[in-house]
Formats: sequence, C-alpha cells, structure tokens
Amino acid sequence: MTTQTGHRAPAALPPAPRRAVRAALRAVTLAACVPYLSLKVAWIAGSRIGIPEGSALRRDGNSLMALNALTVLMDAAVIALAFLLTRPWGRRVPSWLLALPMWCASGLLAPIVAAFPVQTVAAALRGSKVADDGAAALLDPWVWSVVYSGFIVQALALGTLFVLYARERWGHLWRGRIGDLPAGPTRSARRLAGGAAIALALIPAAMHLLWAAGGTAGLGPERAAVQDFDARVNDASYVLFAALTVAGVLMLGYGRGRRVPVLVPLAAAWTGSGALACWGGWLMLTTLNCAAGDPKLPTPPMNLTYCVQMITGILVASAGAHFFAERQAGHEAEAARCG
Repeated sequence: MTTQTGHRAPAALPPAPRRAVRAALRAVTLAACVPYLSLKVAWIAGSRIGIPEGSALRRDGNSLMALNALTVLMDAAVIALAFLLTRPWGRRVPSWLLALPMWCASGLLAPIVAAFPVQTVAAALRGSKVADDGAAALLDPWVWSVVYSGFIVQALALGTLFVLYARERWGHLWRGRIGDLPAGPTRSARRLAGGAAIALALIPAAMHLLWAAGGTAGLGPERAAVQDFDARVNDASYVLFAALTVAGVLMLGYGRGRRVPVLVPLAAAWTGSGALACWGGWLMLTTLNCAAGDPKLPTPPMNLTYCVQMITGILVASAGAHFFAERQAGHEAEAARCG
C-alpha cells in the first residue's frame, strides 16, 4: 500500500495464495540443501563417500575438516534465509542483516548458475562428465553433478523468494528510470567510488579473459596443467560478472542509459559485485593452508586477481548501500514535508 505522500508503508502479509507459493519455494530450497549438507556431514564424520582413492582431499586432514564445517554453516545460512523470507518475523529483521547474507549467497551461487549448465552440455556433447579428471580427480563426477544441480535449484528458488520479499519491502527505492534519479548530496562521492571500481574491475576482467581464452600466463604449474574447458568456462563467468558490475556502475553512477529502469543496473551491480567479491575471497581462503612450495599455492598474479576482484565487489556494495540509504532518506523527508 502507498500513502498519499508516495512513501511506501510497511507491507502487510501477502494473501494466502502467495503465502502458499512462497511456502512451496521454501520447501524446494530446503530440499535442494539436503544433498550438499548430507555429504559434508558425512565427510566431517569420517566418511570418504564420493572421494576417490587418489584424491588430494584424502590427505588434507584438519584443513579439509575446517572447510567442510565452514561450508555446512554457509548452507545452513541458506536455510535460515529461506525461513526469513517467508515468515512474518522476517519482515522485522534489519535491512542489513538480510541484505548482506543474500548478497553473499547471490555472489557465490550466480557463477555456478552461469557456468555449470554450459559445462554439463559440453561434457554431454563430448561423451564425458563434468570434472572427470581420471586418477587426479578430487571428487567422483557424480558428486559435482548432484551438488551443483542442488546449488542451481537453491539459487533459483531462494532468488525468487528474495525478489518477492524485496519488491514488497523496498520496491519504492528503485522506482523510475535512470534519468529520473536526483543528484543527491553523495552523488560526487558515489561517482568517485564508481570510477575506482570500474578501474579496478579491469584487472580481474583482463586476467580471467586471458585464462578463459586458453592462456596460462600468471598461473601456477598445477593450475596451468588443469586449465581445461571447465576451468576456462569458470574464468569466462568472472569476465561476465565483471562486465555486469561495470555496466551497473556506469548507469547508476554516471547516468548512462537514462531511459533504463533503475532496477536493471541495480540487479547487474548486485549480482556482479557479489560474484566478484565472494569468489575472490573464497579462492584466497581455500589456499591459506598451503605451505611454501606447495604446487597449489597461488602465484602473485593469481593472488592479485582474486584480491582486486574482492576489493572491487566490496567497493561497489558499499556505494550501493549509500545509494539505498540516500533514497530511503529522501522518501522519509518527502513524507515528513507532505505529512
């Protein structure tokens, strides 16, 4: 409901049919979490199901245990988000407490949604399986298929729930077109942050584009040896999300595409920055336990790429938070003047 001042009042509970749809989407999300959580809990308990005899994961010991525990918590957060987005108490949660984990979830899941179907189709065409690396495989191919398929279902179901929730709670913040956005007191600061983000995004975009094209410059020996089609598709997805980030920043920060709805660049910047930041951070985190001389240790160019893409994503997210805060303050000021 909208008041006479144009300020959006807190949304009431959705009608029963909508609640039923959201309950169904929540159930789908929860079901999609089961395969991944089951495998992780089994591995923590000592099982080696899905891990071949020659896999390096059988030798990682405590570091693997810690990563498994962390990823269990991450998937448990997806379950918490599914309830938050569908239960009445979820409407009272502070905005940042919902937006931050949803941004992280979007960033981690989006590259999988973009890359895994391409890898699966390509594998089917050549008569093999995704991540089928023979004796050097980290996991059995069926594990990748089951887990990543579950991630895609999580992304689609949870993403739909978030869109429905955000439209009701914050939809008034992205009404209109780019050309209708007011200048605002922080516009210059946002443009400065946007320019820095665009410049920084060019670094990981260039490196991932090089690797996606088949180049191995800057890669360590172990990574260069496995720079196959699947790895190149992963790198291409990071180029895509860097491009989305740059496009979103150009439109929101510099007014490009004045007739484009505000929601379009917001969605691009949200998804792109999340993918860059979260995967940059994750790729660095998973190599922290590598000792000097370990062939899995990232080279300086790899570390630079991951670090800069993480900084880029965080910078865009910070500018976006200020954008929303300014939009909300503008709506409240308008309501106060007219009320």
